[in-house]
Amino acid sequence: MPRPLPIPFPDETEAPTVTELRFPSSGVTVRGDFTLNEFATLTPDNLEFLRLYVRVRGNLKEVERVLGVSYPTVRARFDTLLRAIGYEPEAADPQSEVLERLERGEITPDEAARKLRR
Repeated sequence: MPRPLPIPFPDETEAPTVTELRFPSSGVTVRGDFTLNEFATLTPDNLEFLRLYVRVRGNLKEVERVLGVSYPTVRARFDTLLRAIGYEPEAADPQSEVLERLERGEITPDEAARKLRR
C-alpha cells in the first residue's frame, strides 16, 4: 500500500528526486530522474492547511473559524505555507489590519478611526 513521502527527511536540506514511477493498473514502471513540485514536498501540517484553505475557497476568516484559532495565527500559518512553496509573503497593509481588527471586534470604531488617521 502506498505511503506518504517521508518529508521532511532528517538532515536533508534539498528537495528529493523521484527515480521510479509505477502505474499499478497497467503494470508499467518508468525509471528516470524526476523532480517533485513544491506541493509534493509540503510537510503534513502545511498540506493540511492548504487543503483547508482550498476547501474554504481562500477565505482566511473561514479558516480562522474552522480551526478555532486567532486571525493572526491563521495569517502566520498562511505565511509559512507561502514560504514553503517559494513565495515571500507581502507585508500587511496597516489600514487593512485595522479594519480587520475592527471587523473581528478587537477594537472599537473610535479606536479604528484614530488608528486610520495616523
